[in-house]
Parts: sequence; C-alpha cells; structure tokens
Amino acid sequence: MQRRTFLAALLGGLPSAPVVLLDDGGWCWFEDERAIITGRKLIFGTVATGYKNPALAGHIRVSEYDLKTGQSAVFTLHDPNGDESPKQWIDDHNSPAFLRRPGGRILAVYARHGTRNQIHYRLSTNKHSAAQWEPEKVFVPSEASRVTYSNLFYLKKEKRLYNFFRGIHNSYKPSYNWSPDGGDTWNPGGVVIDVPLEFRHRPYAKYCSNNTDTIHIAYTEGHPHVFDNSIYHTFYRRGHLHRSDGSVIRSLKEGLRSPEEGTRIFQGGPNAVAWTTDFHIIGKNELLLIYTVQRNGAGQKQGAEVAGQDHRFRLAHWDGRQWNDHEIAHAGSRLYRGEDDYTGLAALDPHDPKTIFISTNAHPITGEKLPHREIYRGRTTNYQTFTWTPVTANSTADNLRPIVPIWRGRKRALLWLRGEMRAYTDYSFEVVGLFENR
Repeated sequence: MQRRTFLAALLGGLPSAPVVLLDDGGWCWFEDERAIITGRKLIFGTVATGYKNPALAGHIRVSEYDLKTGQSAVFTLHDPNGDESPKQWIDDHNSPAFLRRPGGRILAVYARHGTRNQIHYRLSTNKHSAAQWEPEKVFVPSEASRVTYSNLFYLKKEKRLYNFFRGIHNSYKPSYNWSPDGGDTWNPGGVVIDVPLEFRHRPYAKYCSNNTDTIHIAYTEGHPHVFDNSIYHTFYRRGHLHRSDGSVIRSLKEGLRSPEEGTRIFQGGPNAVAWTTDFHIIGKNELLLIYTVQRNGAGQKQGAEVAGQDHRFRLAHWDGRQWNDHEIAHAGSRLYRGEDDYTGLAALDPHDPKTIFISTNAHPITGEKLPHREIYRGRTTNYQTFTWTPVTANSTADNLRPIVPIWRGRKRALLWLRGEMRAYTDYSFEVVGLFENR
C-alpha cells in the first residue's frame, strides 16, 4: 500500500491543474468501466510495466483518489510473481473493469489477454473504497475459452449482473456470462455476435447501459488489420437482442448469427476502416458513439511506412428515431508502426453530451501535424460541428486514451495517460487527472 498527498491549488476542494495520480500504469479501451466515482472516491485500474520500479512489472492495480482530501492509495489486485509466464501480464489489455454493486461494495474483474480461460475477480471489503479487498477468485466460462476484455453491467429489473467479454469457447467473439448474486458466483453464457466465416474474425464492441433493463452494443465485423470495418448497433432487453428501431432479432442466448443482423451505422471500406472508441446513453432514448476511421489505407500493407497516417474521429447520434453520423475532427496518425489503427482515442462526457475530449497529434480542424498528442475539448450545439480548445499544449510527451468517469453533478473528472507507447506490452505512462466544473 502506498499513500501520498497532492499539494495543489484547490478549486472547490479539488486541484485546479492536472495532477499525476499514478506514476506507472496503462489501460486498453475495451474494458469498462475503467474508472468510477463512488462516494467521494475516484477509483481506476491500470497495468504497470515496471519502467520505474521493475518489481511492479505486470501488476494489475487499483488506485483510489480521495476527491475531498487529495489522498491517494494504490492496491495490487494481482501480482504475477510466481506465475508460469509472468511477462504475459505486462499487457494493457489486462486492465480491470469495475462496478459498484448495490450497497456500495466494488467488484473488479480482469483477465489475461486471450491466453487463458480464467476470468479473475475480487470484491472490496468496504463500501465506496478500494483500500481493502477479499481474496482473488477465478471463473472459467469453459475449458476451451481464451478470454479478455471485461465489461460489467447490473440490470435492476432482472437483478442480474452481466459481464460482456471476449472469447468464450476460444471463439474470439464478444461473449457474456452472468451472476445472480452481484458477482459472488458466475454462470456461463454464450457468443453474442458470431461471424460465419472460416477465418476467426473478432468483432470489437463497446457497451453502455441504463442500468435498469437495457445494454447497448456498438461493434465492428472484425479487427481492422484484416477487415474494412463498418460500425453496427444492437441492444439487449428482456432476454433478446434488438435492432436500433426496437425490432427483435433473436434471444441473447442464441446471439447474432452475423454482424450484419444489427443496424449499420457506418459503411466501411478500403479507405474508411472503422474502430469503436466510446459509447454512452444520453437522456432517455438517445445514444452517442465516437469512433475512428482510418483513411487512405487501401493497398497498404500493415506496418508500411505510409500506413495509418490519416485517422478521423466520427460521432454517431441516435436521436430516438435514426442515426445521424458525421466526421468531427482529425485524429492524426497511428500510435506506432504495426498497429496502424491505434490512435490517441476520445472520451464522451456521460453527463454533458455536448462536450467531447479527443487525443490527437493533428490540429482537430486543419489536420496540421503536432509534435505530440494533445488533449482537446470539443463543444457542440448540434453534434455535427465543434469548437475545439486545447486542454494540453506544447507537451514534451504524448497525452492519450482519455476517460471521463460517470459523476453526476457540477464537477467533471478527466483522466488520461501521459508518456510514451511503444507497444501494448511496452509503455511508459503516468496517469494524469484534471478536475473542473462543467
């Protein structure tokens, strides 16, 4: 356990400038929620590479920041020492997802990146606190499963907790399991979105929920390495998967037989390869999805010098009747060679849908190249055109993968990673937070 106090100018009890919340940690963007606010605590999960302290390499950690006092605590959920392959835990895909259970205790769920059949989970000992945890437990969906990416949702009407992950039965596909008791025990589910091709395509999904009776899923056909992805939507309610207009497709137990059974939001192509980024419900019947599109990649081999040099952010808005979809900003170039579709990513504000945060190494409007990836705040009145202002500027390192945790009220927390990314198993990041009034 480590503790420290941040000494900073305060704005309503919170720092008025960005503060370093953790000095070694990274996350992928297909687990949610990666950061939550419960009581007066900000809680977020990371995977350490050990670039500052080699003893922490591969530790799956949960950090707690007291929004009133500024005190910070770090707890290791999983220490890979003693594992037969500890280096495989040094991977940002292994970052945990969190859910505050009814009553206030916190569930953390995490898994190694597609190499094992084990989903690990722990439950906090106390309400609204990540300082102490019960011993680690493991759930195996099936012996053949190879799992990653946990996404947790509790539906009040069903009194059932769902974990949407990838890889039941070694399928590579979006999958689910469920718990009748808030995550104490689990039951296996099945594949949510199949791809009926010989090659094992893996749809990439982002999820959001009203936490009552509905879970929305935005997804692709496969990985952008091998598929010119479009973007689709389906939602789960009362045992069945539906199209955006509410028409029933089939039961969740049966799953979609192909991605195309859902509602297509964006048509991909060789020069328009899409990947999901962030997804939220806004209001009662509206949805916002932000995603990236790689342009001008047709005919380029993965990892080629000229590949992945032109990405754009697009925003899709379901207004209750139809999807309205627009390009909104330049997303810059790839993060590193070989992952030509990796970008700095973006975050929606769940409680202020007219505000968006993006990470880009190009000016959002002109596309002019920047030395490093900077965070920009976008404001809109129509979900089509944005006014962009810098959150960071003239940085000496990249700023990327922003998160805006769900936090009702006048305050907003913005988290991001600052440092260098050489691969998803090799990065030097600190976690930075900015707290501001909405």
